[in-house]
Amino acid sequence: QLRVVESGGGSVQPGGSLRLSCTASGFTMDLHFVAWFRQAPGKEREGVSCISSGSNTDYADSVKGRFTISRDKAKNTVYLRMNNLNAQDTAIYYCAARMGGAARMALAEAIDFEYWGQGTEVTVSS
Repeated sequence: QLRVVESGGGSVQPGGSLRLSCTASGFTMDLHFVAWFRQAPGKEREGVSCISSGSNTDYADSVKGRFTISRDKAKNTVYLRMNNLNAQDTAIYYCAARMGGAARMALAEAIDFEYWGQGTEVTVSS
């Protein structure tokens, strides 16, 4: 079955860190353009970060300097390391993958993705 599965969400205090994982089954993640999105309660989905097949990266302004996207080829996984979390980061985080795409957030938010995960919930609260 071709799919991606997210994991790593949880509850943290402001200033804390989490690492989200997006693992592919049935296809090689390293060949795909991958993006992380999030949707907070009552808000529209927004792009967070993306990584091209060549490992170029881009980030939403709201997370630059705090989040890092990376790949682990051996584990067929893309990670999103999130540091210095705040309440505005509370959301369900989704990863998506597709063949082809340049590492620009504006592109990631405009194109269709072949694979979407079920989401992992992140709550930042004191």
